[in-house]
Order: sequence, then C-alpha cells, then structure tokens
Amino acid sequence: MQAGAEKRENCKGCSASVHVTDAQIDRVLSKLALHPGDCVSDARYEARLRQCTACPSLQYGSTCAHCGCFVRVRAKLAVKSCPQPGGSRWNELIAE
Repeated sequence: MQAGAEKRENCKGCSASVHVTDAQIDRVLSKLALHPGDCVSDARYEARLRQCTACPSLQYGSTCAHCGCFVRVRAKLAVKSCPQPGGSRWNELIAE
C-alpha cells in the first residue's frame, strides 16, 4: 500500500466501498419520506430493523450479505422483503 493511501473494504461485486455514514443513509431515508406510499409504517420498519440487527449476515452494521443492500433503506421500502435464502427473517404480522 502506498504512503497516504486509504485502505478500503470493497463489496463483492464492485469497487465501491461498502462503508457508508449514518448521514448518507439518513439522506436516502429523507428522500423516501417524500413518497410515503412506497414506505412501511414506522412500527413495521423498526420490527424489520430488529430482525436485521440480529441477523448474522449483517455486515459492517449496515449491509446485507445476501443482496448487498443497505438494510436501513431496504427495510423502509414496502415492496422489499428479507433476501435470506430459505425464508424471510422479517415478521410481517405488524399491522400498518
């Protein structure tokens, strides 16, 4: 490694860094908030995040090892589901 070169951990499929800041994720979530019909309720979002946080496939505290998504964004989108092979970890029994 050259002097001054920053070490990066890259995702499997590209050269982009898998590390993002909370501020970057917050910006994406604020844009999603402009489209409430595309988002799950806060209760469902929190339930999904609890499942992701407990998942052994969570990488770097933000990234799903199964699909490479940022879990805080995927969990907010109504059309998305947990990509875990063999079945979703998300309990969708929470009423909207």
